[in-house]
Amino acid sequence: MADNAPPAAKPEETTPATPAKATAPTVEATAESTSTQPEGKAPSKNELKRLAKQAEKDKKAAEKAAKQAELKAAQAAADVDFAAQNYGVLPLNQSQERTGRERIQIANLTEADIGKTVLFRARVQTSRPQSKMAFLHLRQRLDSIQALVLPEAELVSKQMAKWAGAIVDESIVLVEGVCQTPVEPIKSTTVSNIEILVRKIHVIATVDGRLPFSFDDASRPEELYEKEDAQFNKVLLDTRLNNRVFDLRTPTNQAIFTIQAAVTRLFREYLESQGFTDIHSPKLQGAATESGASVFKVSYFKGEAFLAQSPQLAKQMAIAADFERVYEIGPVFRAENSFTHRHMTEFTGLDLEMVIEEHYHEVVDVLDSMLLNIFRGLETKYAKEVETVSKQFPCEPFKFLDKTLRLGWKEGLAILKEGGVDLPEFEDLSTENEKLLGKLVREKYGTDYYILDKFPSA
Repeated sequence: MADNAPPAAKPEETTPATPAKATAPTVEATAESTSTQPEGKAPSKNELKRLAKQAEKDKKAAEKAAKQAELKAAQAAADVDFAAQNYGVLPLNQSQERTGRERIQIANLTEADIGKTVLFRARVQTSRPQSKMAFLHLRQRLDSIQALVLPEAELVSKQMAKWAGAIVDESIVLVEGVCQTPVEPIKSTTVSNIEILVRKIHVIATVDGRLPFSFDDASRPEELYEKEDAQFNKVLLDTRLNNRVFDLRTPTNQAIFTIQAAVTRLFREYLESQGFTDIHSPKLQGAATESGASVFKVSYFKGEAFLAQSPQLAKQMAIAADFERVYEIGPVFRAENSFTHRHMTEFTGLDLEMVIEEHYHEVVDVLDSMLLNIFRGLETKYAKEVETVSKQFPCEPFKFLDKTLRLGWKEGLAILKEGGVDLPEFEDLSTENEKLLGKLVREKYGTDYYILDKFPSA
């Protein structure tokens, strides 16, 4: 056991005591290892100042780094897009579900809808970022409305507003938002007293590539191009026809097609009310059926056929078959190589045929009543479309009387004579004289529509 005992401790060596005054410089030198002072020598005042500045500088750097870290953390928290599910591009619609939720039409919005949440599909005519928000000009056919994407806590993020302001023009979007009253009436949209505060917006279909021309250029009134200082880009006819789908989106073209459909509808409704039967005659025929008009010849299996110039023969056959009154709305083909407004190689014809009981005025009366029905219908039911066309192609309002003005042939010649044109009694009217007579009748009787009766026999 004695062999395992630790060795005896050596006596402590004592060091002579050092005076207290000599310890201070030693402590300073140890605290600042970067001191350039020789060991055992106190730093100078300049050195102490330099050390103090360095310490202050290090302290500020540490505080700055801490602040930047704090700001970065706050920024990271702010960059979390809480509205990510409220915007973006929708996947391809493959008819996987049907919510049945009502989608409104812009044209049907009224002030009674203020405060209501609505859902609708529209085209983005223009998108415009401004500061932290975005303005959208949304269009449905003839109608348009302004939409505002404004950041709002828990509803619309700044990322959503930025994204909406960059949506490509003519994209189709699905919008959900709240109807509200704008600060002042909006002049650039058809709906001026309501705007949409967007809550959700998704792109259904976007546009690849550059648009062939500006939508505004395609819709601009013709009279603006005639001004001396006009600096607009005019969309020429060839450009329109080469990009027909895009051109047809303009309000003017939308209105023209609506008016065309309205004319045929009003034509049909009136004649149906008068006992007429709608017939459908063949458009491929074995021979030309009308003299005085050129005909298109086409191959027909091993033979040949002709495109119908008119349903005249079919109408007469129907009358002979005791149909009494018939009408047809259908294509007419005429191989007339002409460049006037009165000649077309293909057009939609509105034809009618009826039995005459006693006098041809029976037919005149039906035609007159049918035309008045069309004029009144357009005036009352389609005033919006007529006004839309007039904005791009200005013209005077069409005038007609409740009871149609009927002029005899000699009365018409007398009016022309008063206007400075003296025609022989049995000479037909040229196009120029017809236009002049219409102008003189409007000035004298206040109507664009009148009947000139009792033309001389051919």
